[in-house]
Amino acid sequence: MLLKELSSLASPLSQGQVEKLKQLTSELSAVQLAWVSGYLAATANAGQLAPAAEVQAAQTVTILYGSQTGNGRGVAKALADKAQAQGYAVNLASMGEYNVRQLKQETVLLLVVSTHGEGEAPDDAIELHKFLASKRAPKLDNLYYSVLALGDSSYEFFCQTGKDFSTRLALLGAKSLLPLVECDVDYEAAAGQWHADVLEVVKPLIETSSASVVSIGTAKAIGESEFTKQNPYSAEVLVSQKITGRGSDRDVRHVEIDLGESGLSYQAGDALGVWFSNNEVLVDEVLAGLSLAADELVTLGTESLTLKQALVDKKELTQLYPGLVKAWAELSGSAELLALSEDKEQVRQFILKHQFADLVTQYPLTNSAVTLSAARLLELLRPLTPRLYSIASSQSEVETEVHLTVALVEDERHGAARFGGASHFLASAEEGTQVKVYVEPNKHFRLPENPETPVIMVGPGTGVAPFRAFMQERVAQGIQGDSWLFFGNPHFEQDFLYQTEWQQYLKNGDLSRIDVAFSRDQAHKIYVQHRIKEQGQALWQWLQNGAHLYICGDAERMAKDVHQALIEVAVEVGGLNTEAAEAYFETLRSDKRYQKDVY
Repeated sequence: MLLKELSSLASPLSQGQVEKLKQLTSELSAVQLAWVSGYLAATANAGQLAPAAEVQAAQTVTILYGSQTGNGRGVAKALADKAQAQGYAVNLASMGEYNVRQLKQETVLLLVVSTHGEGEAPDDAIELHKFLASKRAPKLDNLYYSVLALGDSSYEFFCQTGKDFSTRLALLGAKSLLPLVECDVDYEAAAGQWHADVLEVVKPLIETSSASVVSIGTAKAIGESEFTKQNPYSAEVLVSQKITGRGSDRDVRHVEIDLGESGLSYQAGDALGVWFSNNEVLVDEVLAGLSLAADELVTLGTESLTLKQALVDKKELTQLYPGLVKAWAELSGSAELLALSEDKEQVRQFILKHQFADLVTQYPLTNSAVTLSAARLLELLRPLTPRLYSIASSQSEVETEVHLTVALVEDERHGAARFGGASHFLASAEEGTQVKVYVEPNKHFRLPENPETPVIMVGPGTGVAPFRAFMQERVAQGIQGDSWLFFGNPHFEQDFLYQTEWQQYLKNGDLSRIDVAFSRDQAHKIYVQHRIKEQGQALWQWLQNGAHLYICGDAERMAKDVHQALIEVAVEVGGLNTEAAEAYFETLRSDKRYQKDVY
């Protein structure tokens, strides 16, 4: 009742502070409320709010995460749970939600951060990353820290963001609790060891507390599902339908999955994590190439199973990594592969175009002195990891279903067909096939809070998926605001994904305008970035009117080309110089008006 009346009374608090206070107190028990009340009264009467904050910081372990795909958030959440169980007060937060001005008050800071793209910070870590590298960053002589970096050794700038944070904190005077921990794709064991090590080393710095300690941010979020990456839901495939034409050079599937009674919920912009099984034909090829018995019993962790079952369900066969290429070069004795494995860029290109079966076929173990046991094979291969797909539906429209737009990854190498693991699994799935799934929230790809805000959506190819979800959500909510889609693919007749739906949205006035680029329907290739330049005047006006801009799809080329086109529009139409144009879009990104979901 007190809080209900708070905003109507003359108060020294801002409306934002009132809302934050309401949010905090709604999560606290009666005992916790009493503790907070006494704490605030004591600090106010003493007139020492700043020192009190320092005292509280000294009793708190702050855990921040920067995560693009959810792995960092999961590692940080698990650490927070363990720290709280040991009696520590814990402040767990996304780097994107953390107030950087609080940094100088911290005593113990534990960071979990992934690296995105070409050594870039994930979206929610960008502001803190920039702040620490700026002149505004304070001296941090009273801070102890530890960093766990997540990455993929297939990429050149492995764990770069974690390295950046560790280096910068040290330069600002903070003291490292442990050496930087760098984790590859199979990060679980290393992360678990870091949990144990870091909680042991902070013991002298943090006093354990009684059960009355308020632990901010570690409570289960409202609506959070019991189904996670580690505990996925076994859903049922309803439809896997090809939506490209017979003459198309690509096979794109519209996949519908029934979430049943799972209670799984998602928002437009989220991704679906999909666990898959490797194709048995591929597994049989590997076993034959290595002369290993499919029914040989092996042990993975505490589980005993056949070698074939381990390769089907437990190990990565369709994606290589540098360490495996180097190990195979040494096993095979191939001078060609060994030379290649020493060159980072050559290895990166090789990995993009080869699978494990190609190593077995093209670089056979011909040396009779070299034998590869089943156990050694399993040691060389990484654990299978789920794939994330942008969700192509809104629950406001499809309720207990979830839809995906999946491009089948396929190629032919030396006469053998090669497919992407998850895309082939989904493309081959018949009605009733069971698939293990979980929802991965993407808070950095959301429709505007004000539903009437104009939106510009750039989604060539399967990048159009989340914009189908956006439109379903807007129509279901009766939103009348302006919307504009840029879509591209090779051919109008073969590759116009969801064509009838977009035309219906246009006809009904739900979609204000659409600009398409079918690159191979004319002599010179036309892509979405060309359409953006052509419509630069109108697009710039939309941005001046407050439009939010979204890009989804290929990060390697498309997203960069589209960004460059936007810069040129800002220069040619907006009258900015290149530096000011970059700053303009950086401000849009910071204000959540320029969002990307790229891969």
